[in-house]
Amino acid sequence: MTYILLIIGFVLLIKGADFFVEGSSKIARKLQIPPLLVGLTIVAFGTSSPEGTVSIIAALEGNSDLTLGNLVGSNILNMSLVVGLTAIISPLKVENDTIRKEIPFTFLASIALVVFMSDVILQGADANAITRGDGLILLLFFTIFMYYIYEAARNSKDKGLGEEMVPEGTGTWTMNTVMTIGGLVAIIFGGHFVVDSSVTIALLFGMSEALVGLTIVAIGTSLPELITSITAAMKNHSDIALGNIVGSSIFNILFVLGIASSIAPLPVNDKLFFDVTSMLLFTIVLFIFALTQCKVSKREGFVLSLAYILYLIYIIMRN
Repeated sequence: MTYILLIIGFVLLIKGADFFVEGSSKIARKLQIPPLLVGLTIVAFGTSSPEGTVSIIAALEGNSDLTLGNLVGSNILNMSLVVGLTAIISPLKVENDTIRKEIPFTFLASIALVVFMSDVILQGADANAITRGDGLILLLFFTIFMYYIYEAARNSKDKGLGEEMVPEGTGTWTMNTVMTIGGLVAIIFGGHFVVDSSVTIALLFGMSEALVGLTIVAIGTSLPELITSITAAMKNHSDIALGNIVGSSIFNILFVLGIASSIAPLPVNDKLFFDVTSMLLFTIVLFIFALTQCKVSKREGFVLSLAYILYLIYIIMRN
């Protein structure tokens, strides 16, 4: 029954995110928001809602290893396998603003996470934890990022970049609103099923909650990003694909972790320092690849995908 509930939970998360993204994206297109900004905000937040729901519910239930493992594992998956498979299907063109601002912003968010995790080294504390104060600072950083997005959207409209964004067949406001709210409800219920089932499976097989978060839950909750990015790349919308991936990673650290740690302080498993370091390295590699001819090529996509497989093998053996 546990496995059935886990599968049902993932289905609700994925389909709920699909409805949420579709409904909210149509609303955004009606408002003439440029594609890159749609990817960085609505699509990114919608596809990250499974991670957010699972992590916040886990934090409420006192499963900090599952919370942190899920967020870090999802970001690693985004920066490696999701980017890699998407680039293999269709090389990802990189907007200049994405290179100069969004990817470095992701790196800075990751650095902030490392600093907040390192209480023993930096403050001489007895144990490492992400406190409520740390969470509030992360939310402040998120507010700054959203202000940047707002300014970018306003500048795009001033330049007339949104005038071609009035699509046909975007449905009515009522239909899109119902789709968005319905998707959100499915995500919330799915998150409950995934958290409860994952903890049960971890205890049954002697797996740590951190490992479950880094693998099963991270892969399951990252499926919306993978599906959305691959679909966008196949339709030659690489700006939405990369914006979705980068935006999701920023959202996971600053907003989701900010909310989760504001609800309850999150003790940090020392093993997660390796995983957060890996997340930083994947972000740097993605930045370097993005600088080469302003795109992530098929060959570079293969390298990222292979690197994730090796990382996955290591953390499973580590357990």
